Amino acid sequence: MNTCGASLGMEIGTHPLSARTFSTMATHRSDKELVTSTLIHRLEPLSLRAKVVVEGFLTGLHRSPYHGFSVEFAEHRMYQPGDNLKYLDWKVFGRTDRYYIKQFQEETNLRAHILLDGSGSMGFGSGDVTKIDYARSLAAALVYMLLMQRDAVGLSIFDDDLRETRPARSSMIWRNELWSVLEKVKAEGETRTGDALHRVAERVGRRGLVILISDLLDDPEKVMSGLHHFRHMGHEVIVFQVLDDRELDFAFDREARFEEMETKQSMTASPWQVRDAYQREMADFLEQIKSGCSRHNVRHHLITTSTPLEEALVSFLLARGRHG
Repeated sequence: MNTCGASLGMEIGTHPLSARTFSTMATHRSDKELVTSTLIHRLEPLSLRAKVVVEGFLTGLHRSPYHGFSVEFAEHRMYQPGDNLKYLDWKVFGRTDRYYIKQFQEETNLRAHILLDGSGSMGFGSGDVTKIDYARSLAAALVYMLLMQRDAVGLSIFDDDLRETRPARSSMIWRNELWSVLEKVKAEGETRTGDALHRVAERVGRRGLVILISDLLDDPEKVMSGLHHFRHMGHEVIVFQVLDDRELDFAFDREARFEEMETKQSMTASPWQVRDAYQREMADFLEQIKSGCSRHNVRHHLITTSTPLEEALVSFLLARGRHG
């Protein structure tokens, strides 16, 4: 018998599943090849993956309709240790014998805080990349990009509680500290997203940008309550909801044993017999998340682990462009 996986709290027939999440370990592999994401995730360490994604992405912006969001030149400032040398203006150096860095229009000295879900459900992956792998790389890329813009970035890891947190700082040296934290994140523990959001909201200082990266497999009302806490405090909030393709389509082709990744409860089911009910429950769950985010003026982006990381960054920049 194959051990497969899916996710979402629901009832299938007479089998009550978790009220929060139903995500599983899987030996079943996705038929969909993860081209860009897989290649990126074969790079080690995490810091290298982040640099490859961001630098390739910024290069692509010069040839895309998104030109100008974060790469349009505005003015100069004096060079500081840790600055990226590729932004040195050598023409100015030739005239003044001083080092100046090109600044860009989106350099706003923003304070950003990234919240990463490290709970057990994030360990699911039907292909080469698990949700936690993808989320860690996305978080690392965002850290790199925001610090390149001279913004201050903080980081919190949570499951059913705050696992660890780092304050927002703007030094490029700070990225190594945040990358080191991300490198060690494992998917474990139960999920209480709403409670964790409230705890972080009480610690984050003056208003800024909050980025949540999670599968959001929790009670939607509690999640929205946590997000509303940030909005009430004046923060801009962007949510990246990371899911596996199989969690959306439930496209398993044989009888399987499904195991809840956080409680380890399991059951055997024939996927084709429960697929319609599962997809209805998932669609209803996603609609609650989407409508809740809209109601609280939170930017919501649903992405799957087969989505190239560059596309996730485009979503981020578009949200920042519309909001700011």
